[in-house]
Amino acid sequence: MKNVKSDTRDKLVALVIDLIKAKALKKVVLSKPDASDEIKSILSPKLISKEQVLQLETFSKDNKAYHRNIKDGYDKELDILFSNYSQINVVSALGDIQFMRSKGGKESLIGDKKVKDKLNTEEFDLVDSSENNVKKKYILSGDEDFLKVLGVSDSSGRIRDKMQAKFRQINKFVEHIEAIRDKLPKKDINIYDLCCGKSYLSFAVYHYFKNIQKMNVNMICVDLKADVIEYCSNLAKRIGFDNMEFVCGDIIAYDMKLKPHLVISLHACDVATDIVLNKASDNGAEVILSTPCCHHELNHTLNCQALSFVSKHSMLRQKMCDALTDALRLLKLESNGYKVDAMELIDPEDTPKNIMLRAIKRKNVSPERLNDLKEEYEQTKRFLLGELK
Repeated sequence: MKNVKSDTRDKLVALVIDLIKAKALKKVVLSKPDASDEIKSILSPKLISKEQVLQLETFSKDNKAYHRNIKDGYDKELDILFSNYSQINVVSALGDIQFMRSKGGKESLIGDKKVKDKLNTEEFDLVDSSENNVKKKYILSGDEDFLKVLGVSDSSGRIRDKMQAKFRQINKFVEHIEAIRDKLPKKDINIYDLCCGKSYLSFAVYHYFKNIQKMNVNMICVDLKADVIEYCSNLAKRIGFDNMEFVCGDIIAYDMKLKPHLVISLHACDVATDIVLNKASDNGAEVILSTPCCHHELNHTLNCQALSFVSKHSMLRQKMCDALTDALRLLKLESNGYKVDAMELIDPEDTPKNIMLRAIKRKNVSPERLNDLKEEYEQTKRFLLGELK
């Protein structure tokens, strides 16, 4: 796009520069690029060789990332850069700002006044750009055998460019596992991955308990796809994950012969997530970690007049139904005696499928409390389906 004069863009450039000077800028995410070969760019302050710079990382459609450091002339550089994107999200210690440019060229800025007011009147935590120079310490390094055979890293342990997001996702999931480590047995553990798919997380979880925690692990991974099960089973044998079993079958009919201590599931589609959660809770799993996917059921059946002001808009209806579905799932788990949370799986820039449902079995819950929660769950369902008079 030709770099035409824009008062809105000028305001954004000036505010971003003020945030840089105040050490309050965290990052700028630029999306909807004019260039057809790009996906997005991320701009972040960094301290390189004791010199403050803005590092621009541009992601292209051929799965490559390009870096460039901006050392001075911020106003001119940012003006040219910002003119090439239709959406810009500024993340700072004082709040977020969003810039949007419509196809017709109309520009809007949201959140700028609030951030500017805080910049002038409030104290805030400084953003230490030197932290950007320290490589994030992951639980997994990339040199693990299972990551190599799965194609996440190459033979030298370097994470492949197109697998960077997957590597971050795997590590983040292992971090979630470590966070609930004290809720699980210390020596022998039974783990199920239901709707396991290609089993990236299965291998990571087995590795964590077997090789890092030095535990006796029995892990069963179940999925309907015979070719995937055969592939993963061969990989497990190849890298010596001897107590990792892959089963081809329907999780509804599958008999969990070993008491489940931990049940995991990544992106089981639509009602498959409900089947996983019911199977896990009915069998008394100590911990359940599930990331839902493709919520359709409630969107088809929602019939709630009180929410019609939202549901009449198709896009908002879907977003609302996604949230309501996961909230209902958590309420049902809570009524079954679990402490529940909805958590962020990983940075939403990596994947929009970013909600993880966590349930930890409670030791002591009164029957009266569980009955109240069950009634709340049933009433909520009737309300959403239009059955309450």
